[in-house]
Amino acid sequence: MKKYKIIIPIVLALIVVGLAGWYLHGHNVAVLAPRGEVGQKERHLMIIGLLLSVIVVVPTFALAIFIALRYREGNKKAKKYNPDWDRSKLFETIWWGVPLVIITILSVITWQSSHALDPFKPLTNGTKPLNVQVVALDWKWLFIYPDYHVASVNLLEMPINTPVNFEITSDTVMNSFWIPNLGSQIYAMPGMSTQLHLMSDRVGNYPGSSANISGKGFAGMNFTAKVTSDSDFQSWLLTAQKSPAVLDMETYSRLSSPSQNNPSAVYKAPQTGLYNDVVMKYMMPMSGMEM
Repeated sequence: MKKYKIIIPIVLALIVVGLAGWYLHGHNVAVLAPRGEVGQKERHLMIIGLLLSVIVVVPTFALAIFIALRYREGNKKAKKYNPDWDRSKLFETIWWGVPLVIITILSVITWQSSHALDPFKPLTNGTKPLNVQVVALDWKWLFIYPDYHVASVNLLEMPINTPVNFEITSDTVMNSFWIPNLGSQIYAMPGMSTQLHLMSDRVGNYPGSSANISGKGFAGMNFTAKVTSDSDFQSWLLTAQKSPAVLDMETYSRLSSPSQNNPSAVYKAPQTGLYNDVVMKYMMPMSGMEM
């Protein structure tokens, strides 16, 4: 009977680990399947943090189970409970030293990664970066390509192995811009402009979303980050520049009105300075401007 009491927790632990492995093998967890430099560094950081946590969590739970079984009231063979360990140099060293070492390691890693993964830090690989201005709306995402005079809704087209410089703001409540496969998550706030730099090293369609609840249509506030070859991206730009839809102020006014589950759309010739106008709209009165 004693053997079974030891074996059962071990079997249960193995079952949990097995189920977790099965789920991860059969399901695509975006943050664990990075498709770019930033995402890869963030996954590496998460794994290091997890392994360091395991050093503390596993022994803690193992000892909790061991003590509960060994010193339970029904165990007639249990040794006398003698918790007079306050003068034990060995135990004091373990329960103060191990956490201290782990916290020190995490502190160094956090310091280095905070600077290495600074969202304001540009990515460089010798390729001319792509500039994209992002505006969070209710409940959709507007992407403006100022250098090419096109814009899109709920579709982020970007070429492979090209640094993308994002400027991000909101024309509604606070939101959060996130492409899990590419890494990072950053807030979009009205009256403020923030930056993010990402790059993908693999062609594909990657889901993007809002990671901050923003009202009734939040669940459908999704977009597709489509990474293509450079030639396909240029073809998309030419098609977008010939789009019959023009993103002028009248169109933007309709677009900024609350709507749910919006399909992707492409526009040509966005209103000049539209992104800056959206930011400044919340900073000071704009004479002659109606948005």
